[in-house]
Amino acid sequence: MNFHVDRLRQNIVVHSGNTHRPSKSRTLAHHLGESLRERLSVTVNFLDLVDAGRGLGVAFTRKELTPEALSVVEAVEQADALIVTTPVYNGSYAGLFKHLFDLIDPLALVNRPVLIGATGGGQRHALVVEHQLRPLFGFYSALTVPSAVYGSDSDFSDGKLSDPLVLARAGQAVDQFAALLSARQPKSQPVRAASADGYSATASAG
Repeated sequence: MNFHVDRLRQNIVVHSGNTHRPSKSRTLAHHLGESLRERLSVTVNFLDLVDAGRGLGVAFTRKELTPEALSVVEAVEQADALIVTTPVYNGSYAGLFKHLFDLIDPLALVNRPVLIGATGGGQRHALVVEHQLRPLFGFYSALTVPSAVYGSDSDFSDGKLSDPLVLARAGQAVDQFAALLSARQPKSQPVRAASADGYSATASAG
């Protein structure tokens, strides 16, 4: 008797708080997402704040969101885990970035693994990941990995993250994120398969 077992793949949403493309925060997010794909068999979906459109900024409540903006909010809520990056403006994350998370269900991210990162013009913005991003996801009771990643303008060249120290930091953060995801990897779903005599049986994998 042959059984087909469908193994689940975790859905990882990579969300970047950039309001234009190309952007360094998107570049950092893409690097982290692709690095994760090299380590684990997961589904990775890349979303920018741009994808929510201008309808995000004019919505005072969730009910006022445009379909495009609502789809981004729901994608974040429904992800098994998140990689989140944002540009730094005047010492903080983008206002629209925070507005999007203001519309997230407060219970949607409980125990959700999150890898955080940010980009800015210089090193004086580096602590935004610890002083603002980590507390933000702490409010949601999410599981942020110990290492966060920050990249300044000088850490990028030719549209790619290039500084060896930041690349090493990114690799360390992704390793921690992958280990957390592996520990939470769902087991195979039992599926029903028809046998030769026409009856069905259930198979599962541990």
